[in-house]
Amino acid sequence: MADKKDGARKLVADNRKARFNYELIDTFEAGIVLAGTEVKSLRLGKATIGESYAGPSGDELLLFNADIPEYLQANRFNHERKRPRKLLLHKRQISKLIGAVQRDGLTIVPTKLYFNEQGRAKIELALARGKTMGDKRETEKKRDWQREKGRLLRDKG
Repeated sequence: MADKKDGARKLVADNRKARFNYELIDTFEAGIVLAGTEVKSLRLGKATIGESYAGPSGDELLLFNADIPEYLQANRFNHERKRPRKLLLHKRQISKLIGAVQRDGLTIVPTKLYFNEQGRAKIELALARGKTMGDKRETEKKRDWQREKGRLLRDKG
């Protein structure tokens, strides 16, 4: 998964379940404050953001529950796996996101973790609203119908 490229970006982790569990409203690109061993571990392509979320802590945003495994060669200088990590955004973006979370009850969900063209670790965040079970079933029905329609067109065409 680490050598998959999105344009000139090196994709490290992708949260595909977020598109199924949430209705994604708006996306933001944010920097992330990392320790040296975390960057080395990410360069190896080892990270999980499936259960993570972003939330306010004072006047800044933190990424909670993102799992970046320890770098094996670091010995005692390693980092904690699931520590809260500070997200780097403009103040206006932070206030917009915090306001949406507190006022509208939305959630900030990470969708992708990647290295950009300059080699810096970035995370794509989405402002999201949770789907109900009925919405999830409807999404699955649409996906199945599109798959079936593709099969029918391929067989007849």
